[in-house]
Amino acid sequence: MTSSNNYSDDVLREKPTQDDHKAPEPLPNQPSPTPSAASTCTPRLYSNSLLSSDEAIASARKVYLKTLCGGVFAIVLLIFTVFALLWGAFFRTPAKNLPGWIIDFDGGLVGEAVVKGLTLPNPASKISWTVIPSERFSDGISQVSADVAEHKIWIAVTINPGASERLSSALAFPNATYDGTEAVTAYAVEARNENAFRIILKPSAETALSMISAQFASQLLPTLVNSSMLPELMTKSPRTLVSPISYSTVNIHPFNQPLATVVIFTGLIFVLILSFFIVMIANGAREASDLRRLLNFQSLIALRFSSAFGAFFIVSLFYSLLSIAFQLNVSHKFGRSGFLVFWMMNYCGMLAVGLAIESMMILLTVTFVPFFLLLWLMVNVAVCVFPIEVLPIVYRYGYAVPFYNVSKIARTVVFGVKNQDNVLSSWAQLRHRKESAAARTEASRKVSVDN
Repeated sequence: MTSSNNYSDDVLREKPTQDDHKAPEPLPNQPSPTPSAASTCTPRLYSNSLLSSDEAIASARKVYLKTLCGGVFAIVLLIFTVFALLWGAFFRTPAKNLPGWIIDFDGGLVGEAVVKGLTLPNPASKISWTVIPSERFSDGISQVSADVAEHKIWIAVTINPGASERLSSALAFPNATYDGTEAVTAYAVEARNENAFRIILKPSAETALSMISAQFASQLLPTLVNSSMLPELMTKSPRTLVSPISYSTVNIHPFNQPLATVVIFTGLIFVLILSFFIVMIANGAREASDLRRLLNFQSLIALRFSSAFGAFFIVSLFYSLLSIAFQLNVSHKFGRSGFLVFWMMNYCGMLAVGLAIESMMILLTVTFVPFFLLLWLMVNVAVCVFPIEVLPIVYRYGYAVPFYNVSKIARTVVFGVKNQDNVLSSWAQLRHRKESAAARTEASRKVSVDN
């Protein structure tokens, strides 16, 4: 009996030990675990060669090359389409001449010679001259200067009153104080467009007037050969013989602040880039917070516009202060209020270019917005270097783009040139409506997909 009981106790002691090593029984209605496709197909991370023959690596390599080559092809296409706008703005520029006035207040020999010389056909000249009767200017030369300052014409050449009489008097009674440059004056505004002034207006006008002056002198000398006053002229006033008539140039508003180049051209590119950054940051904030899906349509639109308007307001302030810190003078036209006008100019400029990007963000998504950024940049920059009047007709769109209008306003604030009507607020309103429509379309699409 004792031995049998001991055997039973041993068996009972061994059963739990055997049960411990047995696999757990599956629960009812629970499928047995099977290896996933990912565990069998996904290669080990950080341990494969690019040229591996593994099926997953080959598939990933195909997707990578397809995406990379497609993107490079899109960029090449962009270069030969969008970039061509900027290159075309410099190609054989100026494609057209700028208009100029000739006003003869003299009515004598000098006036006749200058008018005839300027109106002769000259393929090398980049100015199309028009003779304007002096009677049109009741206030005389001061009115001509005012009209040039008001951008009614790009350049005006006046043959000043009494030019012929002064020359005749200097020839009859030699006068060492005679100055031939008082005969003709050319008026222009460099601050209106410094490139047009330096490359087109000034060289063309100076070349033509110098040729007229030299030709007039060569025609005058033979008439003085037999004059009894010739020895006295050569002694007292040789300049009267060498340069009987000449010219002076009056730059009504000079481009005298080099820092303004940043504001009216280079800085506009940075304004667009800063606007792009703000749009991307705001989009990232909506994605990170998931507000894009949590808010209703009205709240989402309010969020997008309040974020854009608020961020542009702050960034444009500090961008404007940077120019003031480097002593840009903005008080020529509006006095102490010049900075406020300058700040609002940059603010409206940011709204005009930034809301365009914001609206394209909905239509093109984050992936393709950089392509629109390049298009938007080239379209704006192409019309800011030279006057639109000298560019091919395709660039007439420039009158409506933000960069062109910001540049014109900046010239008014910094140099005091004519006030410029602009379309910046119109751009902001247009982009506001387009973004609302695009957002409404996207919301409708999401609702239909959810249903």
